[in-house]
Amino acid sequence: MVKAVLFDLDGTLLDRDASVNQFVSVQYDRLNKHLSHIPKNDYIARFIELDCHGHVWKDKVYQDLVSEFAIEGMSWQSLLEDYEMQFQNHCVPFEFLTEMLTELKDRGYLLGIITNGRSPFQARAIDGLAIRDYFDAILISEVEQVRKPQVEIFQRAMNRLGVSALESVFIGDHPEVDIVGAKGAMMKTIWKRNLSWTEAKEADAIVDELKEIPLVLAHFNSR
Repeated sequence: MVKAVLFDLDGTLLDRDASVNQFVSVQYDRLNKHLSHIPKNDYIARFIELDCHGHVWKDKVYQDLVSEFAIEGMSWQSLLEDYEMQFQNHCVPFEFLTEMLTELKDRGYLLGIITNGRSPFQARAIDGLAIRDYFDAILISEVEQVRKPQVEIFQRAMNRLGVSALESVFIGDHPEVDIVGAKGAMMKTIWKRNLSWTEAKEADAIVDELKEIPLVLAHFNSR
């Protein structure tokens, strides 16, 4: 019987691609005094390329941008600080996010988030989505000093929720970090399809949209 549902953040609850595109566009406009010599589309495209779906931290991204585009009058540290403080204002949820979370809470599920990343930034992203109050446990890798796909972070989350692996489901978009990691902790898994990655064949179920999750969980509980 599933009692707890745990989620990845980026690419699962947060539409990171849409959020990054929106943020970088607004950052360019806001800091146009220093960036106007760069074609806007070039600035956005190069940021996205250097960011590599969030796998390159932004200190390196902004150092490369300042060097490649010869940005003057604003350091990479200042650009990074702007990113860290302003990104939360551009957090785009995947469709049906709050409706899905509300339905799960109404059905009595315990909810958690396990996300890799830096603590203040990921915490602000959760607040930017306005979803913190739905969750009974939130684990951020920088705070925990362990990260997905390491089994320990999944086990730690289940311990905080007071559930076993047989009572838990993990939902994420990365086939290795999320799905293989959670399977290593003996959890059931749902892969939220992401065309950036190869198919997660190890997943117990696959969804394209968040609104499908309650039905999948009901199916798990009917077995």
